[in-house]
Amino acid sequence: MMQNAAQAVGTAYWWIIDHLLFINIIFSLLIIFFQRRNPTTVWAWLLLLYFVPILGFILYLVLGQNFRKERMFKMKEIEGEIKYAVRRQEESIYRRKLRLRDPELERFKSLILYNLNEGEAVLTDNNDIRIYTDGREKFQALMTEMEHARNYIHLQYYIIRNDELWQEIEEVLVRKARQGVEVRVLFDSMGCRGMHNADWVRLEKAGIEVAEFFPAVLGKLQLRVNYRNHRKIVVIDGRIGFVGGFNIGREYLGLDKKFGYWRDTHICIEGSAVTSLAVRFVLDWNYAARENLFLEDRLFEIPTYIRNGRDPVQIISSGPDSRSQEIRNNYLRLIHMARSSIYIQTPYFIPDEDIRDALVIAARSGIDVRIMIPCKPDHPFVYWATYSYAGEMIEAGARCYTYDNGFLHTKCLCVDGLVSCIGTANMDIRSFSLNFEVNAVVYSARTTEKLMEAFENDIPKSTLITRKGYERRGLVIRVKEQFCRLLSPVL
Repeated sequence: MMQNAAQAVGTAYWWIIDHLLFINIIFSLLIIFFQRRNPTTVWAWLLLLYFVPILGFILYLVLGQNFRKERMFKMKEIEGEIKYAVRRQEESIYRRKLRLRDPELERFKSLILYNLNEGEAVLTDNNDIRIYTDGREKFQALMTEMEHARNYIHLQYYIIRNDELWQEIEEVLVRKARQGVEVRVLFDSMGCRGMHNADWVRLEKAGIEVAEFFPAVLGKLQLRVNYRNHRKIVVIDGRIGFVGGFNIGREYLGLDKKFGYWRDTHICIEGSAVTSLAVRFVLDWNYAARENLFLEDRLFEIPTYIRNGRDPVQIISSGPDSRSQEIRNNYLRLIHMARSSIYIQTPYFIPDEDIRDALVIAARSGIDVRIMIPCKPDHPFVYWATYSYAGEMIEAGARCYTYDNGFLHTKCLCVDGLVSCIGTANMDIRSFSLNFEVNAVVYSARTTEKLMEAFENDIPKSTLITRKGYERRGLVIRVKEQFCRLLSPVL
């Protein structure tokens, strides 16, 4: 039998080799005529197919399949309420009745209106925001808040590793479930591929509901590399919400020798914006679990808030099912609206042409553009593409830094010390259009200045990439950059 299987594989291999030209032509026609793609992406795939035919063919099967642009997540049950809130706020903006506490924020009303129209993202103005840049502090705060849960805990992460951190979190979740708290865990199949079925069964036996986003086809065989749920959301009792860059694993505590200290940014929100996070989680849960939590009114009851915060916040999300690339468009709009400063921290800096041009124009217009990227790769191809684009920013007059104190994973954009966009979305094409992401747009000088201060505190731990230093890079690095930049539309 083994011999027959080997013969079948050999026959299939030689058939592919014999018909390689025909296969490439078919895929080329498919890419050009039957899928709406960015021209840059089209050319990248065509080059890959023709210069690396067999590998390109395999990569296209894994990475290149386009997602059907239909709305995956239906929310008919609450659609009326959301649309009413959106229309009411739109009317306030058009009639100039919407007043922000800080007069300097008035010029960002067009962005607020865009988020309302495109993403039905209602602006809430009573939020208190705590910022966490250290993994130990963030997870300690998370577990403390979960211990105080009385009604429900909704936990969603892209990566969950079965290590000491998850075991500690699991212990809290199990204990709360036994106390009668509803606990739901939503995970991405690709990000959690290191987990075993037994790990999830153990949770279910403890009374915890578990759902998997885009499960693997056969066991651990995951053919859908794109279109992953990259969101990290925790909602507790509709009162507390967490969103940001930290996943669950020992490396996020700085315990992985490969990465060293893990520098990330997560925020904890207490206020009405938590309801928007709750809705976002439920939309994802309903799709993955094939149930309708919108029938559970108690999950959306607005509690009495203790802190009485003053930060206006919009929760925005995007993904391959969205009408527009909302998070990407927010980044672009904020860059265009900048008058004095733009601070960007991102592990992957692979901007599309519009964002790249906007940053170049800003830097050449005298705006203080600062970009911080990691000094080490977690994905080598992405890193060298990132370094290439950083070089372009340096030539335009931006200040670019490599973070040397470990690994930088923060996804944060700050403009003029007034508005910040923080969450799960990187500054790259994958986050813009291929993955499901969620960000918080915070219209607050108080919070934005804290995030900018964190950036400035990272500068002594970083290296400024000078123009002379960048131009002195060796031939090998130049080749790596050009090759990875060529492939950046499909990375």
